[in-house]
Amino acid sequence: MAWHDDQGNPWGRKQPPDLKQMMEQLKKVFPLKALPGLGKHGGVPVLIGIALILWLASGVYIVKPDELGVVKRFGEAVRTTMSGIHYHIPMPIETVLKPKVTQVRRIEVGFRTIGDRQVGRNQAVPGESLMLTKAENIVNLTFIVQYKIKDAVKYLFNVVDQAKTVKDAAEAAMRETVGKNDIDDILTVGKFQIQQNTKTTLQDILDSYEAGIHIVAVQLQDAHPPDQVMAAFKDVASAKEDRAKMINEAHGYRNEILPKARGQAAQIVNDAIAYRESKIIAAQGDTSRFLQMLSEYRAAKDVTRTRLYIETMEEILPGVNKIIIDDKISRNVLPYLPLDRKTSEVVK
Repeated sequence: MAWHDDQGNPWGRKQPPDLKQMMEQLKKVFPLKALPGLGKHGGVPVLIGIALILWLASGVYIVKPDELGVVKRFGEAVRTTMSGIHYHIPMPIETVLKPKVTQVRRIEVGFRTIGDRQVGRNQAVPGESLMLTKAENIVNLTFIVQYKIKDAVKYLFNVVDQAKTVKDAAEAAMRETVGKNDIDDILTVGKFQIQQNTKTTLQDILDSYEAGIHIVAVQLQDAHPPDQVMAAFKDVASAKEDRAKMINEAHGYRNEILPKARGQAAQIVNDAIAYRESKIIAAQGDTSRFLQMLSEYRAAKDVTRTRLYIETMEEILPGVNKIIIDDKISRNVLPYLPLDRKTSEVVK
């Protein structure tokens, strides 16, 4: 097998095996007496041959489907291999690192999960979570970063502590993003945009490091004011809710009153237009009738005058009390006007 570790040490955590020690172990496994025909020194070449075979066989390695093999020659990466069975020159000449390139890793910033993620509890880390906003307000913000390997060679050799590098860069990117936003946006409608901006900034930082890391997602877990001013922020939030409620009620009242007012105004306008049209038509009718009457009057003045008089009397006389007296008797009747009665009675 190849001796290596994930820290880039070509010898791994162990030192190269001692050939003398290996020979002693082989002698224990294959005692010289068990090899017929060999004298006192005749077994040494055989043991050396067996050791050489085992050493050459140690160059066989298997890369799993979720891994990528990175072959190092004297500590320098020389090639990469995909999943399957492969061979490299045995150590100490070549060694193999096999990072999991499909695994999505997770970094917690501002808190730590104690125990299982599903049922465990979170421990706050105020040194990471307390941040300053654009207006120099303090906000307590926790989030997680998910990432995976984009370039295995850069990931293994360009950055020493990958997890710490991602965490430090993520904290710096989030502080930069929070410093450009107001606290109201951070606590309410601006969370998604803050996540996206932080992800973009963090990816730019890691790309400048040539870390070979791809940021999958930045997810805000919680964002709230510090505990010391939580009550004041709740009062402000309640006041904003009351203001929004009153505004909505005012909009509702406006939406209820305006249609009615518009309807009444439209009705008045339509009535006025109808009244105007009726008056115009009536005036035009009266004018036409007068002109016809004038034409008839010019043609026969006496007849027209008499007819107009008769038509006028037909309209007036049905509404008054009448006393008809013969001309012969009217000479002996004294006319009497009852001035002491009410006007209405006289008319009646």
